Amino acid sequence: MTAGLMLSLAGLALVDSTSIGTLFIPVWLLLTPGRVRAGRILAYLGTITVFYFGAGLLVVLGAGAVGGALDSRAALVVQLAAGVGLFALSFRFDPRRCKGTGRLSRWRDRAAADSTSIAWLVGLAMLAGLAEIATMLPFLGAIGMLTTSHLDAVTVTVLLAGYCVVMVLPAGVLLTGRIAARARVEPVLRRMNAWITEKAGAATGWILAIAGFLVARDAVARLWFPQLMGSP
Repeated sequence: MTAGLMLSLAGLALVDSTSIGTLFIPVWLLLTPGRVRAGRILAYLGTITVFYFGAGLLVVLGAGAVGGALDSRAALVVQLAAGVGLFALSFRFDPRRCKGTGRLSRWRDRAAADSTSIAWLVGLAMLAGLAEIATMLPFLGAIGMLTTSHLDAVTVTVLLAGYCVVMVLPAGVLLTGRIAARARVEPVLRRMNAWITEKAGAATGWILAIAGFLVARDAVARLWFPQLMGSP
């Protein structure tokens, strides 16, 4: 395990922490009028954390069945191409074209409704995770790094669990702040909500750009600078 791998995983996890499921919906829940219901929000965050962890384990197990093919030069070239492709794709998310907020508005209204139950929020967490599977690009990039890192299964599992915790850490910090200092944190949440509503499409472009850079950087290091990655 190297510092470079740890920093890359942490960076990707923080990128993933800005998705609809890990940040947008928690912000809406925290803006529900009245006393914040910490139990409901923790149930939501716990569900989406477990969902990502379980999905990650399935991907890791599937990748492990392929064996050393994922650590081959050809696989790393594919990883590099994928990273460059993600970075290039980010430029298509022009803020002037990203004005569709219909789905976000519907999710916001449902999440913020005072009548929503814990069971409904657990279902919402699952729905958010399922809806984001096709766009879990930073997460899949992190999985690719883990499966080619020459680490044992226990270490990979621990790192994956840590990744999922970091993903929901910003939402947890906001929850703590909302409980401890509502007057100071609520205006911040409102500004975040306004930004989310107006800039969601452009934010997706930034997420893709950062994820593409980190995935491509890892591939370059493994291809041409293996000594920096601790490879033999």
